[in-house]
Amino acid sequence: MSQSRREVELGHRNLIAFSRSITRWGSRGVLEEGGGAVLCAGGTWIPVVANGAFRADDALGGDELIARADAFFGNLARGYSVKVRDSGQDDDLRAACEAAGLEPFGEPVPQMIRHAPLPAAVPVDGVVLRMVENAQGVHDFIAVNAEAYGTYGMPAEVLSDLFDQTAVLLEDPAAHIVVATRDGQPVATAMTFESDGVAGLQWVGTVPGARTGGLGALVTVAATNLAFDHGASSCTLQASPMGAPLYLRLGYETIYHYSEHVRWPRPPRS
Repeated sequence: MSQSRREVELGHRNLIAFSRSITRWGSRGVLEEGGGAVLCAGGTWIPVVANGAFRADDALGGDELIARADAFFGNLARGYSVKVRDSGQDDDLRAACEAAGLEPFGEPVPQMIRHAPLPAAVPVDGVVLRMVENAQGVHDFIAVNAEAYGTYGMPAEVLSDLFDQTAVLLEDPAAHIVVATRDGQPVATAMTFESDGVAGLQWVGTVPGARTGGLGALVTVAATNLAFDHGASSCTLQASPMGAPLYLRLGYETIYHYSEHVRWPRPPRS
């Protein structure tokens, strides 16, 4: 396997590793793995972002993954999502999702990669960029993304529920967060997560009132280059519709797409 193909595969595995860690960063998180399946229930109920079923071994049949996910998340009274690559490895998994009645969610999401540090971002007047090293920094990270992802309809409490184990997040050597502030107020943020010598960019957000001012580029460049400073050979991300043009402009490239298939929570029995 070439280094480039290996980094592509490790990028997918980084997403699984990140999702596994989310189960530790929320007090209501639960993890089950084995036999090629990784079932990650984060600290909140929302099926997308927080509750995911992953196939760590392509030898595991799609039907079996769905059956195991139905049992695991059903016992938690939760729904879940399955990310399916359009690069060929997951064709059976897509068919299994469709046969089991999981619903497509949104448009396919670009999986992007960067193999080298990004050029320096244009400084933004009055903005201070800092690493998160304490509970206040985690609070700022949560506050920014609660506003930022509210644009997509995400309930505000999702972020605080996902990251309520503040000390566990701060002590995780794989996770690094940057926050940009203006006049002491947090306005943008980004996280990188490292695994297997590569990194993933996660939770890039800018508060709505500060968008189009270069802050997204500022935190993206800072977090990406931090990953390379820590020895990552590549950095990947799953781009939101709003973020994709920015990442392309900065120098990330699309390598495939994820479609997301969701099992929505069933209402409780009366």
